[in-house]
Amino acid sequence: CQNTIFGTIFFTMGKISQSIVIVIVGLLSWQDIVAWTDSSSKIESRNPLFGVVGFLLTSPVSSHQHYSNRQEGGVRTSMVKGWLGDIMGGNNNGDGGGGNCVAKKEKELKSSFQELVSQDWSSIRCQWEEHSDLSQELRQLRSHSLKDGKGPASPLHTLRIFDNDGDDNDDVRVTLYRDSASWCPYCQKVWTALEEKRINYRVEFVNMRCYGDKTPQFLSVQPNGNIPVAIIDGVTYRQSNDILQVLDQTFTGPHHPPLSPKRNSDLEDRANSLFRLERQLFGAWMYWITSRDDASARLKNSFVNVLQQVEQELKYANSNLDGSFFLGKDVSMVDFMFIPFVERMLASLLYFKGFPIRIKGGSNADNKLYPNVNKWMDAMETLPSYQLTKSDYYTHCWDLPPQLGSCITEDDTYQSAINGIDGISWDLPLKPHNGGIEPDWEWCNNNNMNANLEAVERLTFNHKNIIKFAARGADTNNNPFTRYSAPLADPKAPSNPNVMDSIDV
Repeated sequence: CQNTIFGTIFFTMGKISQSIVIVIVGLLSWQDIVAWTDSSSKIESRNPLFGVVGFLLTSPVSSHQHYSNRQEGGVRTSMVKGWLGDIMGGNNNGDGGGGNCVAKKEKELKSSFQELVSQDWSSIRCQWEEHSDLSQELRQLRSHSLKDGKGPASPLHTLRIFDNDGDDNDDVRVTLYRDSASWCPYCQKVWTALEEKRINYRVEFVNMRCYGDKTPQFLSVQPNGNIPVAIIDGVTYRQSNDILQVLDQTFTGPHHPPLSPKRNSDLEDRANSLFRLERQLFGAWMYWITSRDDASARLKNSFVNVLQQVEQELKYANSNLDGSFFLGKDVSMVDFMFIPFVERMLASLLYFKGFPIRIKGGSNADNKLYPNVNKWMDAMETLPSYQLTKSDYYTHCWDLPPQLGSCITEDDTYQSAINGIDGISWDLPLKPHNGGIEPDWEWCNNNNMNANLEAVERLTFNHKNIIKFAARGADTNNNPFTRYSAPLADPKAPSNPNVMDSIDV
């Protein structure tokens, strides 16, 4: 229970004696689905089906029980896992016996799944509304928070209003144009800064070229189509760094903490030096992640050398500036420059190059090579502003290639676990830190029932669009998804209506 949705998995039940078809409509996060539907969200579970099944199988559950302590997540979960193991010929804590009891298990499995999926979406929604662990914030997300812009932040917000005493809270002076699927790192740093400075703002969603077209309205604002764009007090700014500078200079006072150090100070000199280091790190990563094998060793060494400089700068901050952020105890513009790209480095280098930087659990528990980078990440994850915008490894590993043109795999050690095809990482109950590969979002909630409830909310609200989205994988026309480079993200790809009933189990 840690990530943006890793992909949408639907169990399509055919004749039980012939097959159990598991259709993985994936390679996309929940936020990616917004490129075709009208909704995006952050859901702290690795898979929406896991959230819904977990909700149905384990409810009710004590709000103080953490998912790692629930063992097999309930009796029915263990039974279903056992039955699946037997039918598929494995020993998955069931009765064993391989094919010797297939007929019996087929009957039991069919009965169990019928019981599980016999409820329609409205009845599941009713269970959700009556659940004892449902928070008031989640209950009022659609009816209040998304409409008035207040309350806990959500990627679904198109209006954000902060309760700043003494300010005109209805005064919205900023409009941010950012990407619909929350893939863009340049949009992320502006988005995070707006939240950190508690600036009221509106959001206009714009497609990235790799998954959609720019609207004429947006092109009239930004002729080259690049994002982000911000309109601040009626003036249009078209570069992320310009936007950040204007926001920090324009919105000051007790409710809008400064992100830049004082002029002509030692910290200003340090900040300028770190800005240059961030660009060096970005360049070294870009060259390595997109390189072929013949150049990889040299480019890896170049990246490692720059990363070690970053490690030393953060060590200096811890030792001499009394804090885990780059400029000391307070987050600054430097941190917001680094974080979108470091977040993507952590995921992509592990996935494509087998290069771990931030790992919890197992033999790499302390990650002794980059302890200060890890401390900095821990500090960043205490910020609600960053918690809102942070994405997961799976999403980045699939959203980066369409944006960069390609990412070259050299070491696929971690790919099956990140993709959920190793038979372990996406099995219920989910393993802490994905078995040591990706740190859990422990700041998100105290137990995974919160994640399950959020997954149920998203699916029950938007299930029709999700089913249509999934049915695109069974389209029979002769036009492959070639117009847009993001897999399955062509917004004009048609759905196959003949398979929708099978998907909507």
